[in-house]
Amino acid sequence: MSAVTRLTVTKRNADGEEEGTVELDPAVFGVEPNVAVMHQVVTAQLAKARAGTHSTLTRAEARGGGAKPYRQKGTGRARTGSTRIPHWVGGGKALGPKPRDYSQRTPKKMVQLALRSALSDRAALGRVAVVPEWPFATPRTKDAVSALAALGLEGKVLVVLNQDDEVAIRSFANLPQVQLVSSSELNTYDVLRNDWVVFTDATLPGAGGPGGREEEAPSAPAEADAPAGEPGDGGEG
Repeated sequence: MSAVTRLTVTKRNADGEEEGTVELDPAVFGVEPNVAVMHQVVTAQLAKARAGTHSTLTRAEARGGGAKPYRQKGTGRARTGSTRIPHWVGGGKALGPKPRDYSQRTPKKMVQLALRSALSDRAALGRVAVVPEWPFATPRTKDAVSALAALGLEGKVLVVLNQDDEVAIRSFANLPQVQLVSSSELNTYDVLRNDWVVFTDATLPGAGGPGGREEEAPSAPAEADAPAGEPGDGGEG
């Protein structure tokens, strides 16, 4: 099992003021990044996003070509029976693309490992930020820009929100350098393609959260040993 690293992040509000520190779950943010798994998962994700609707006409589907263009013999030319053969202008396409499904099956545990690896990579680089919440009263792009500047976030920023954060969603929506993603849809590709990942207290993954592991229920306390000689002590009478 890979060694885990414990990391802490300074929590700041939208004005850039410190509000203590938060310890990131080492099972999510402290694992050794598995580059091979991340590559395979991202490749599968991009493949699944392909529409696969490309299509070309074969010689049977190309319009026309029903009549033999000229007689079989006596012309000195190569024999042909259709004007829609692939090497003729206006002919069908030989071995051309047809609609297909590009999706690849990826095991669930591999997807989870890839996400934890991507988050751990960003945490190791100090590119994970945590805010208590986004205190926008009304949707304003200007407030969102000010918040990002106060937090010192530059480059591409991935903001992880809940579905009900409607005001924050509309505030960040017009910023080209900001990508919004629901906490339930957090994925490896979006984490890797952005420079920063910003969570709120409600969306920060951990045990049982996005990309995390569910906590095991505590085991029942061991029963006290029965006095010697009584039933249940396992000894001889």
